Amino acid sequence: MNALFLGYDGCSTCKKAKAWLSQQGVAFETRPIRENPPTVQELRKWIPASSLPVKKWLNTSGQSYRNLNLKETLPQLSEEELLGMMAGDGMLVKRPVLVLENRVLVGFRPQEWRQALDEA
Repeated sequence: MNALFLGYDGCSTCKKAKAWLSQQGVAFETRPIRENPPTVQELRKWIPASSLPVKKWLNTSGQSYRNLNLKETLPQLSEEELLGMMAGDGMLVKRPVLVLENRVLVGFRPQEWRQALDEA
């Protein structure tokens, strides 16, 4: 299985997730989320594959989220506007993101990742 890992080098959770994947023997390609954020097309495909609503894909603890005052403006934004914002600024996307063949995982929860890898 070949997985795609989107993360940020300055993120301690991303580092833990990478180390965990390596310990599990999972081959993965790394893509820097800040320099190469998911495209709108990828988000349209990946969000349904994650079984999470779009808002759960937002990095609500990040500086970009705070700088854009998204806590206040989020209710007025359409899904398309959110996708465009996330595609334009990878730091708005919760990380890490692990893209598998039939599933996409957002945020690192080892038990959930283990189960998804066993099913893949």
